[in-house]
Amino acid sequence: MTLFEVWAPRARRVRVEVDGRMHPMTAGPGGWWRAEVAADPVARYGFALDDDSPVLPDPRSARQPDGVHGRSALYAPDPAQWTDSGWTGRQLAGSVFYELHVGTFTPEGTFDAAIHRLDHLVDLGVTTVELMPVNAFNGVWNWGYDGVLWYAVHEAYGGPDGLQRFVNACHARGLAVALDVVYNHLGPSGNYLPRFGPYLSEGRNTWGQSVNLDGPGSDEVRAFIIGNALRWFGEFHIDALRLDAVHALVDRRAIGLLEELAAATEALSARLGRPLTLIAESDLNDPRLITPRAAGGYGLQGQWNDDLHHAVHTAVSGERQGYYTDFGSLRCLADTLRHGFFHAGTYSSFRGRVHGRPLNTAVVPGSALLAYTCTHDQIGNRALGDRPAAYLTDGQLAVKAALILGSPYTPMLFMGEEWGARTPFQYFTSHPEPELAAVVAAGRRAEFADHGWPATDIPDPQDPATFERSKLDWSERESPSHARLLACYRALISLHRTHPGLADPRLNRLAVEYDEDARWIILHRNDVHIACNLADHPVDIPITGTPLLAWSPIDQHPGHTTVPAHSFAVLETAAPLPH
Repeated sequence: MTLFEVWAPRARRVRVEVDGRMHPMTAGPGGWWRAEVAADPVARYGFALDDDSPVLPDPRSARQPDGVHGRSALYAPDPAQWTDSGWTGRQLAGSVFYELHVGTFTPEGTFDAAIHRLDHLVDLGVTTVELMPVNAFNGVWNWGYDGVLWYAVHEAYGGPDGLQRFVNACHARGLAVALDVVYNHLGPSGNYLPRFGPYLSEGRNTWGQSVNLDGPGSDEVRAFIIGNALRWFGEFHIDALRLDAVHALVDRRAIGLLEELAAATEALSARLGRPLTLIAESDLNDPRLITPRAAGGYGLQGQWNDDLHHAVHTAVSGERQGYYTDFGSLRCLADTLRHGFFHAGTYSSFRGRVHGRPLNTAVVPGSALLAYTCTHDQIGNRALGDRPAAYLTDGQLAVKAALILGSPYTPMLFMGEEWGARTPFQYFTSHPEPELAAVVAAGRRAEFADHGWPATDIPDPQDPATFERSKLDWSERESPSHARLLACYRALISLHRTHPGLADPRLNRLAVEYDEDARWIILHRNDVHIACNLADHPVDIPITGTPLLAWSPIDQHPGHTTVPAHSFAVLETAAPLPH
């Protein structure tokens, strides 16, 4: 017999359909309904609420073979298929992340196809593969942030069995796996959760109704979320979760969801005997997220750091539009490198108010902040989805990489960045409903029209060509210029991971010098120094030492090094310089 259960406090009657046969369910405490039914291990099933309801998928469905509107299927990962019994995990400090979208990482767009590219990541020096969301969403291709069945794995990628094979393959190569999860909203198509219970609140965020984290019935909603997170860690052997847009979580409880999740994750980590990592995406610049609970924080291990991205990108590219307005100077870049956040109780002109809080570098190491030159957001939310390689020189790309990989922060790459991929990463959807598809396409055009982009230039998210254009072209790696940048990334990552002066995550061991007019900046990391020339002509930078790596040939003289335009040099001295 198989126990079927569902939380449906709003229903007066609930039945479960199992392989076409309907069975009554019994109401229990707290709005839970249960029934024991003889069922095949892979039976299709769904729930009918009250008398006029269609059969709906299970909110905790582990598999949706026919899409998010179809019947659920019983599923559990086969314990006999796990081959990673010797895997002991990987902590955040010392890691190098690599963000990828399963559907566009390879031409096939599946977990199994991605496995064949893992050796490239190992050779690159990556330690952790971060998957954009793989939860079930409506349609065939999507960024994944429109998920509606959080416990199920998107079938087009290979479903839950494909994810299990992918995790096995990563762990066999010494790679940890991080998974992007979305708990701040649900997608617009296939969200049946409100039929079952008060999963949503009256408030709204950027993407729709907020999830009910603090209203009546929210105990079960929070248990639903925490159970989902722990399931990825336990059943699928995931090593880290990236929590999407936690600033959009509306939670007024004394003990917030994030703190509760951190405590539950810590307990599971102790039981499993391997590190489990929670990484927030947050627009708040609030260091309490990554401050240990013993020190009054929420206890998450890491956070994406958009300020550092903005500081590096604007300094190198010269872009100043939108939220880049306050960034761009070398002073801004130096301050952000030293302190983690640029807006830390300072005025943000883009927001029109004071923003952020200072980071206590004595409590929080630099490794708790993830640093990057680009992400899916920073590329895909540009009007054309163009990568930095489309408008920067290879030398400028190398300088950006040196600033990130030479910093005390945990670096993250976005797929293809390492060879300067020219393929765009555009915003794509495949909503089957024509009216929803039209709304999404119109909204995208209107958003960028406000910034002066002609509507005809904006790619239609629903056009299959938009998705196809966004797939990586792996043959690019073979051209000399791409191969040169790839070799540079490999060398920088190797230095970042293995050189004691660069592997040190302590922010108090970083000093920064710069010349705003001459456009050079130096990161002093113990006995290693990253000298970057952001100007379009050679400059003399006041540092000398043993060259460990350079993008272009340098020329050393007493007291200074001549670094070519849009280039960098990594130099080692016999001892740390006084600062």
